[in-house]
Amino acid sequence: MIQELLQIDKALFYFFNVKIANPVFDILMPFITKDVNLRIFLVLIWIGLLIFGGKNGRIVAILLIPAIAISDQLSSHIIKPLVSRIRPCHELEGVRLLVGCGSGLSFPSSHAVNSFTVATLISRFYKKHAVYLFSFSFLVSFSRIYVGVHYPADVVAGMVIGLIVGFSVVYLWIYGSELYKNKFSAGVEKGKNF
Repeated sequence: MIQELLQIDKALFYFFNVKIANPVFDILMPFITKDVNLRIFLVLIWIGLLIFGGKNGRIVAILLIPAIAISDQLSSHIIKPLVSRIRPCHELEGVRLLVGCGSGLSFPSSHAVNSFTVATLISRFYKKHAVYLFSFSFLVSFSRIYVGVHYPADVVAGMVIGLIVGFSVVYLWIYGSELYKNKFSAGVEKGKNF
């Protein structure tokens, strides 16, 4: 069963990396997948949240710091070494490699994990932007297959992990806020009794 799934994953990889290749994606996908471009984009969003986002924007900006730290460490330093899957560009023949292959491991895609963590977290506070955030995250994730550095299963797993991390950080924030409000309200009530 596992071997069949791995064969399907390889077939899908070749479909997205080779079969649908086109000149537009050959320019667009390496640009989208480049780490420095993603970091600049994220920093601009973060600054925008701080300056223009009001109270919710500052909350999201603060929550993004631990969320990205958790998602990146979980993906790169815990799951990848446990799974130890080799990147397709290191083990398959005929890969269209449009960026450096890198020496890292493949499963899960950290780009997918991090982008879906960010999209999930921001979407919780800015619901009307959810479609754009998740569309961009999907594009970033897809670009990893197209440029030849990840299998589709790496990307799908990264998306799921990112959703889980994003929802977990949001849940912990909501739970902590409610806990604080309840304790603060109880303290105010106690103070009134004196």
